[in-house]
Amino acid sequence: MTIVETAEVASPIGRITLAVRDGGLCALDFTERWPRRRAALEKRFGQVEFRRATDPEGMVTRLERYFAGDLGALASVRVDPGGTVFQRRVWSALRKLPPGRTASYGDLARAVGAAGAARAVGAANGSNPVAIVIPCHRVIGADGSLTGYAGGVERKQWLLRHEGSRPR
Repeated sequence: MTIVETAEVASPIGRITLAVRDGGLCALDFTERWPRRRAALEKRFGQVEFRRATDPEGMVTRLERYFAGDLGALASVRVDPGGTVFQRRVWSALRKLPPGRTASYGDLARAVGAAGAARAVGAANGSNPVAIVIPCHRVIGADGSLTGYAGGVERKQWLLRHEGSRPR
């Protein structure tokens, strides 16, 4: 049986639920989307015991610091997103994109050595199980426009502005 510690955090863009397994953040999503994320964790790990925790691995504190303006608070978080080799390459490249910077799907595809794979990068972005910490919100359209975000475009826009980016 896999033990997963969970916690909820209030944020300026809604409640967030996070999950930590063996010291690694394996899920972070908006609470209204949690049932789907929880089912994905059960599929990934098999039999799971979810345990409520106050601040697993300091993640609640780090998120609170991030939302309070410490944009570097999430940089050293250990993540355990699972995924395919390609998805992990995309997610790793995303984590190298600093707050205040954005990239297009094409930029990200080139960064992972798959220049023609912007759509595959988009699919990897869309399946990111660790929102905000793996900053998929920093990916925008080639023309600078905001594109889809699982948490909603309004949240994406808020996150980008919070980080000092000025999206369209």
